[in-house]
Amino acid sequence: MDEIDLDARHAEKMRKKKEARDKILASKTIEKGLLIVHTGKGKGKSTAAFGMVMRGVGHGMKVGVVQFIKGRIETGEKAVLDRFADLVTVRRMGEGFTWETQDRQRDIAAAKAAWEIAKEMITSGEFRMVLLDELNIVLRYDYIDLAEVVAFLRDEKPDDVHVIITGRNAKDELIEIADLVTEMTQVKHPFRSGVKPQQGIEF
Repeated sequence: MDEIDLDARHAEKMRKKKEARDKILASKTIEKGLLIVHTGKGKGKSTAAFGMVMRGVGHGMKVGVVQFIKGRIETGEKAVLDRFADLVTVRRMGEGFTWETQDRQRDIAAAKAAWEIAKEMITSGEFRMVLLDELNIVLRYDYIDLAEVVAFLRDEKPDDVHVIITGRNAKDELIEIADLVTEMTQVKHPFRSGVKPQQGIEF
């Protein structure tokens, strides 16, 4: 078989693949606000979520961000998003990681305050996308009531609002109601070799 025949067969194969893909895409007609969960032990949960935030900003969406844990350190994403203050509202509600504060009652109070702001953002009609960064962590430690969070996201989240939730150990009940769940798997991490968190990589 000469080269021309191979090229023709390849072109026909690609044409059929495109037709099949177009047919599948044409069958997807629902447009809705998604509930998205990024979880797992691997790095990249918040990083991927902030990528979605930047993508939303690129489309002119108004985006709300509530950071449940991070709050004390200056992060690169906050510095960038501050430049888009007309589209992005960032509320850094965290008191630091639980093992740093050693004050459970203060952590609970901070988490509850952050959750109230999150609910306001989601239902306000102002935002098309809301990122709840590290919400899974406060749910893991029972700082806010899981049943309340699940009921709110299932029953009160507006149909046109995307909500992104990050953090390890996502609860099964949250995964059950989510539209999109991604689990980051850790294969290798420099922290285990004594490398400290790096600017631009971890924060």
